[in-house]
Amino acid sequence: MASLYPVSMRRLINELTKLPSVGDKSATRLAYHLITRGRHDGLALSAAIQEAIEKVSLCKVCHFIAEGEVCPICQDERRNRRLLCAVEKPADVIALERSGGYRGLYHVLHGVWSPLKGVGPEQTRMQQLLERLNPERSTPQTDDPLQLPLEELILATSTTVEGDATALYVANAVQSMGVVVSRLAQGLPKGGELEYADELTLHLSLEGRRSL
Repeated sequence: MASLYPVSMRRLINELTKLPSVGDKSATRLAYHLITRGRHDGLALSAAIQEAIEKVSLCKVCHFIAEGEVCPICQDERRNRRLLCAVEKPADVIALERSGGYRGLYHVLHGVWSPLKGVGPEQTRMQQLLERLNPERSTPQTDDPLQLPLEELILATSTTVEGDATALYVANAVQSMGVVVSRLAQGLPKGGELEYADELTLHLSLEGRRSL
C-alpha cells in the first residue's frame, strides 16, 4: 500500500517514523495532514524545525537546552548556587520548574546507567557532573555559575532500576568530596518517570528528600 504514495510522501512518512512513539500509521496520518493543510503551514513547520536545529544546543555548563552557550537558568543570579540537582533529561528540568519547589541549579545527565542496555556512565554526562563537583579538577570551567561552596547535591533520577543504579553510582562517586547527597522522596511512583509526575507530587518529593 505504501508504494501507492508518491516518492516524496513516502520519504516524509519514513522520516516521521524516526520520531519517538511514531509508527507507520501515525506517520502516514501526520504526513497527510501536513500536505493537505496548505503550503503555508507546511513551510512554517519546516522553517521552525530548521531554526531550532540551527539555534538550539546544549548549555555547556549544565547541558540543558539553550540558545547560546549558557542557558537562562545558569545565568540567573537569583538561583541558589549552593544547590545542584541532577536529572536524567531536559524534560525533567521543565517538570521540576513547574513544581515551583526548587530554585537551585541543574545538571542534565542525558541518560542513566543501564548495563543491560549497553549504556555506561561514559555515555551520559556523569563525568561532567563529577568535574563540576570536584574542586581539584584540572581544567575548571570559569563560566560555571556553581562558584559558591556546594551545600547539597540532589539526585532526581527516576524511580526505575536504572534510575536507582545511577543515583547510587553518583552518590558513591562524590562520597569523598564532602558533598551532602540526597535523593527525591519516594512519593514518586515506583517505575515512573519524572516528567510525567504532577506538580504537587514533585513539590512534596523535593521537600521530603533524604540523604543517601
